[in-house]
Amino acid sequence: MIDPRKLRAQFEHDHGQAGRLFSAPGRVNLIGEHTDYNDGFVLPMAIDRRTYVVGCARPDRRVFVHSLTTGGSFTFDLDQPGPKRRGSWLDYVEGTAQALLTRGFELGGANLLIDSDVPSGAGLSASAALELAVGYALVRLNGTAQPDPVQLALAGQAAEHDYVGTQCGIMDQYIVALGQDSRALLIDCRSLVAEPVRFELGSACVLVCDTRVKHELSSSAYNERQRECQEGVALLARHRPEVRALRDLSLSTFEALAPDLPARIAQRCRHVISENERTLTAARCLAEGLLGEFGALMYASHQSLRADYEVSCPELDLCVSVAASQPDVYGARMTGGGFGGCTVTLLEKTAVEPVMSAIRGSFAERFGSTPEFFTSHAAPGMRED
Repeated sequence: MIDPRKLRAQFEHDHGQAGRLFSAPGRVNLIGEHTDYNDGFVLPMAIDRRTYVVGCARPDRRVFVHSLTTGGSFTFDLDQPGPKRRGSWLDYVEGTAQALLTRGFELGGANLLIDSDVPSGAGLSASAALELAVGYALVRLNGTAQPDPVQLALAGQAAEHDYVGTQCGIMDQYIVALGQDSRALLIDCRSLVAEPVRFELGSACVLVCDTRVKHELSSSAYNERQRECQEGVALLARHRPEVRALRDLSLSTFEALAPDLPARIAQRCRHVISENERTLTAARCLAEGLLGEFGALMYASHQSLRADYEVSCPELDLCVSVAASQPDVYGARMTGGGFGGCTVTLLEKTAVEPVMSAIRGSFAERFGSTPEFFTSHAAPGMRED
């Protein structure tokens, strides 16, 4: 874990003045996967791993950034945007700055020092944590009053679209900006309205298993899935003109129309529509403390992601199946975009060590490597520390 005091001290040593400290969390999505870019419903929580930014204002329009996470440094000019889609962490930082300017935020130059304990490439929104921590720092260092967090989230999403090239939904940036302590958020990704859901588990907890696997297919397949959903909407709208997104259909209505769709498109639509229904039900179960029912929905979500949406992988499937075989486990599923990354498991605290041991053994036997694990509670979103 990062010690913010040491980070402040290093910044003061490097720049000869004290800096202000900002941070934003990673996130784990409990249920509601690949629904956000379909105007659907998601149920994420912010986790207690964060990206930190220490910064001070500069008198010019240049932004100097050094990352302890990557070991790299770069400088960019707010008035002379650099090239897009360079394929590095620079795209997230400069992309967020330019998206903020486009949205009317007044920014000035800054010196920034970044460090993070959100695992990169694990499907825990390390990129959104970086975008929101940097964006919040740039806005606040310019003297701007407390900004609208939804607008900051939208700027982070725009950075992904324009500078990174990932056509993501709003979930990651939204929960990173607006996460709450001891609460998950049921987010309506069309209206951008969120309902806090009590997340006080008593003797249970959330275990995140990072497979440390990231298959190369993930980036291109993510955008492909989005195109397939758009194709499904266009075909379904021929029968139901009111359909603007997959969230506009119930599962029963969809199944009546599914035979008219190409098989692969029907699979993609079935996942999204059924996942929306699971997510709304899961939020009610969580609020009522019905962990067994919630866990069953997690398993159903993973099966849908594996079979209909085809974004799981052998490593994720093994982690879910091994967890499911252990006592005192309520549910497990892949979380994030897929093709690697993490699983999330809801279980009794007494089951954490046995589950980790069982997964380690099976994973090592089959894949010759070892996942990493951590437990987390629902944590606050972006803030100035």
